[in-house]
Amino acid sequence: MNRRNAIKDLSLLPLAGGMMLPKKPVSETGTVSAAPAAGGKEVYQAIGVEPIINCRGTFTIIGGSIERPEVRNAMDAAAQVFVQYDELAFGAGKRLAELTGAEWGMVSAGCAAGMKHVTVACVTGGNPEKLIRIPNLEGFEKTEVIIPRYSRNVYDHALRNVGVTLITVDSIEELKNAISSRTAMIYLMAMEESMTGPMSLEIISKIAKAKKIPIMVDAAAEDLTIPNVHLKMGADVVIYSGGKALCGPQCAGLVLGRKDLLMSAWQASAPHHGPGRDNKVGREETMGMIAAVEAWTKRDHAGEWKRWLSWLDNISKKVTTIDGVKTTVIEPKELSNRTPQLKISWDPSKLNISGEEIAELFGRTKPRIALGGGTRDGVTFVSITTGQMQPGDDKIVSDRLYETLIQKRTSAKTEMAAASSAVKGHWDMEVEFFSSTSKQSLILEQDGNWLEGSHKGEFSVRELQGTIEGNEIKMKSSDRQIADNITFMFSGIVKDNTMTGSIYMGEYMTAKFTAKRHTFKAKREKIMIPSGPPLAT
Repeated sequence: MNRRNAIKDLSLLPLAGGMMLPKKPVSETGTVSAAPAAGGKEVYQAIGVEPIINCRGTFTIIGGSIERPEVRNAMDAAAQVFVQYDELAFGAGKRLAELTGAEWGMVSAGCAAGMKHVTVACVTGGNPEKLIRIPNLEGFEKTEVIIPRYSRNVYDHALRNVGVTLITVDSIEELKNAISSRTAMIYLMAMEESMTGPMSLEIISKIAKAKKIPIMVDAAAEDLTIPNVHLKMGADVVIYSGGKALCGPQCAGLVLGRKDLLMSAWQASAPHHGPGRDNKVGREETMGMIAAVEAWTKRDHAGEWKRWLSWLDNISKKVTTIDGVKTTVIEPKELSNRTPQLKISWDPSKLNISGEEIAELFGRTKPRIALGGGTRDGVTFVSITTGQMQPGDDKIVSDRLYETLIQKRTSAKTEMAAASSAVKGHWDMEVEFFSSTSKQSLILEQDGNWLEGSHKGEFSVRELQGTIEGNEIKMKSSDRQIADNITFMFSGIVKDNTMTGSIYMGEYMTAKFTAKRHTFKAKREKIMIPSGPPLAT
């Protein structure tokens, strides 16, 4: 599962909160023991936030990863002493180079910030006169970034924020034709297509190096390889998230590659003024990131994998005592999100509950557990990812799954209540966001309980589908743009000629809407079509 597929994964619940672990005790394997975790929970519960058992992976929205003890110790020590930040960056760059075999290293305020800084470096060449003019690139020689279509993703906003023009290509020939004197950089997301195939990093790098065009690779969720696989294949810079596989600071990124580019990228980073001032990385994160990389080189990765499998085995043994429940262990071979997963599946018509329903139930009730869920080809499932589970979590998860799956349930009601309102037609809609309102519209067709039509937002029109039961409506539309997608899920009530309710927008939270049936003001009159050209204008 690569970084992009992680975004698309089923039932990605927008759960808030995380798990703050204490400094001690730590097991011989380096994993924080389970017992003191309750103390960490209390700091969140004190402000009304309930922590989560993470069986999903290193998603930022639930806290990324658990920082290793070495990282926390380094950050705590760094917080108690002052240093000059340029000197710190030079020292960190040298040490990261020693640890990874790269020419130079840099710590950024997360992977996306590192992508932004490297893009700035490629646009400015380290010239501060250009730096302070970003994102106005008027008069710049380098203003374009080329991206294979398979690498377009929500994170390339980091590049767009610099003001560059993104050129999306579908083949090597298109890439060759897109290269010009304006090309600042080529960007790739690390995934199967970048490793092999007609537009792999290795093939692209041969073209790019001949033209002296740098290549940046986003390897955010990957395991760190030493020597680095992407740099060996021809990348000039590769960037990792500190808060994923490395279990470093959540607000840090690891940037490795050419020293000249990374020096220009550091120039574009805080504490220096310019477009990167808003991406501040502290001395604590810098030293924590170094500690994370040092720990990575010493970690017992095989032992971790074996321990993760043992947790999945414990869960599997418990739930497979239930008739009709099957389990499959998936051991990913790719570098991104590389952690064992357990798929627990059953016939939803036999147990009368779906994987999506369990994922939603577990995410919203105590003990809160984040896991994946879906249904395919008549079989429903939940998925458990081990990489950020802590000792003892496997028992909590297996017990709760068992208790939930063995409950006797009557078959779900399949018949819908008859619609009590007719909503076919045009609707003028006002959407209330946090600090603004938006004029939008709906055109609906109705066939009994079923609705279909279109939703016109401020910038695009998209198809809409939904249902109406009684006077309750549920509708969904998606605004799909290159590298982005916003899903609008309407839930509301129809009364007379008005619909009111809320719009769930996933990671963008919730808005309110009011829609009123459109009244056409034009008078009804017959239309005469002239039989020839006009005789006057």
